[in-house]
Amino acid sequence: MPNYFENVDSEWFSQRLTRVLIVVLLAFAALTARLIYLQVIAGKDFRKQSQINSIRLQDVDAPRGLILDRNMNALVDNRPSFDLYITLKDAKPLEQTLQKLAALLQEPPDPMAARINNSKKRGIYAPILIKPDISRDSLAAVEVHRFALPGVEVHVTPRRHYIYENHAAHLLGYMGEINTAELQSKTYEDCKSGDVIGKFGTEKAFESALRGKRGGRQVQVNAAGQVERVLSVVDARRGHDLVLTLDHPLQKKTEEMLAGHAGAAVALEPDTGRVLALVSSPAFDPNQFVSGISHDNWNALINNPFRPLENKAVQAEYPPASTYKIVTAIAGLEEKVIDAKTTYYCPGYYTFAKRSYRCWKRGGHGEVDVVKALSQSCDVYFYKVGESLGVDRLAKYAHALGLGSPTQIGLDRESRGLIPTAAWKLKRYGVPWQKGETLSIAIGQGFDLVTPLQMAVLMAAIGNGGTRYKPYLVEKALDNDGNTTFQAYPEAVATLELQPETAALVKKGLWDVVNYPRGTAYQARSTEIFYSGKTGTAQVVGRGDDNAPNKLAPKDHAWFVAYAPSENPKIAIAIIVEHGEHGSSAAAPIAGEMIKTYLGLETLVPSAPDAAIKADNSGGAVTPSRTAGESQ
Repeated sequence: MPNYFENVDSEWFSQRLTRVLIVVLLAFAALTARLIYLQVIAGKDFRKQSQINSIRLQDVDAPRGLILDRNMNALVDNRPSFDLYITLKDAKPLEQTLQKLAALLQEPPDPMAARINNSKKRGIYAPILIKPDISRDSLAAVEVHRFALPGVEVHVTPRRHYIYENHAAHLLGYMGEINTAELQSKTYEDCKSGDVIGKFGTEKAFESALRGKRGGRQVQVNAAGQVERVLSVVDARRGHDLVLTLDHPLQKKTEEMLAGHAGAAVALEPDTGRVLALVSSPAFDPNQFVSGISHDNWNALINNPFRPLENKAVQAEYPPASTYKIVTAIAGLEEKVIDAKTTYYCPGYYTFAKRSYRCWKRGGHGEVDVVKALSQSCDVYFYKVGESLGVDRLAKYAHALGLGSPTQIGLDRESRGLIPTAAWKLKRYGVPWQKGETLSIAIGQGFDLVTPLQMAVLMAAIGNGGTRYKPYLVEKALDNDGNTTFQAYPEAVATLELQPETAALVKKGLWDVVNYPRGTAYQARSTEIFYSGKTGTAQVVGRGDDNAPNKLAPKDHAWFVAYAPSENPKIAIAIIVEHGEHGSSAAAPIAGEMIKTYLGLETLVPSAPDAAIKADNSGGAVTPSRTAGESQ
């Protein structure tokens, strides 16, 4: 009799085994499919993600090009900076890492957190700059605790260094971190957040040449994001060096002479337009800006009543005062309003339309011609010349000499000044020009406004015979191998064709200003060389309570413009000392020291007055009884 239960058990077991085999086969099929997906279909993507987790690309900042003076002496170079970066992918937990880092640096974590928030869009794998230029003590603290600071790295980057601190600060400029608007500009399309760029002066004007090209390196990191080894490197390319036209000794001497005063001085090479010195006082230390200026230092600069951040040489506008009489004399002679024999009597005032216009010399200058009027700065003479010319003819010659428009030197926010015309006043104020206003314009007051750079350009043109050159600061640029990639050349922008008699009379008047005993700058004459110039005293509007803290003294601005030597000049100068009162005493001595320094003279101190005395215009010998220059 067959065993029924045995047959049933065998069948049941066979069925169960079949089901198990099916499950196993399905499992293997699923695993096989998954492996095929991971390695064949999605393998490329997963391989890339794996490499990203262990291999990173890091930027290598390019050293910025050097800035040198005309004699190849370095004025600006680079120094190593230790910058703290954090990579969000590795810095977990982020808040705890920041707290530890802040404790080590002894600083609040909020500024670092703010930098991270502003840069999160760069992604979790991109290093974010959270603290630039840390001290060596902070560097040591971070390195000792580096394993407790996941995702935190120190990068050594080149940082700008201004060797002589505030020397030529307004000309060289300063650096600053790139902002959002600049990042969106095509000018900075190869920059990234955290980069430091030129913000002012030459640093900004020649940013593209100085910046260079960043490099990169491929590194392998561990689970904490710390570099274990460098796999490959693409070297950064250093920016081009700039060789300036600047004469370092002359710049330094000028800064020393202006120290303690607000004002500006410019020196040009008359036959080329090269800038030999450009000083604005007071100055500032550009090194303050390199790693981000503190709020206290920034507030101190912007609240300083003497405006140290303003480049007074090209941005500040002043009434030209008696230096403008050069323009009036040229206009009068060229327009045949006066000639060498034209004389006017100066009793110390001039009456026009029932109003008395005073001369600076209360007792008057007596009978004067154009040469004496220039040398002694007679207001009455130029009142009469201006009245005969009219404002529009004066403006014609002022514009021809470069006043009333930017010089195109290339520095930030250069002012154009103001040379008024009848049409300008009608448009600006809606009222016609008054003839009495021309009298003020003729002696450089009223609406007239100029910059020191414009006046230096004017004096260079007078000294070289009438050619106005565009002033320039950079002589050439050099690549890493010393090859010249840019070379500047003198650029004549206009020529004022003066009649020989006009040029001779104006030059004689300017010579007499310095070398004639009654000339207004006779006290600043030289025993070594003849040079020519013109003084000026620009009237200043009242400035409130003079006893209040930080209020400026109620004195007029002091001007002096010059070129030297008088024959074949090598240097043209314009100086203004704010509230210096008299050009003869405040500004002219500075010009004397500048000339002495640049031309290598031993002294520029008057010791033998008779050596500089010439016969006066009447033909008689001149015996010096006193020096003039009390006011002008």
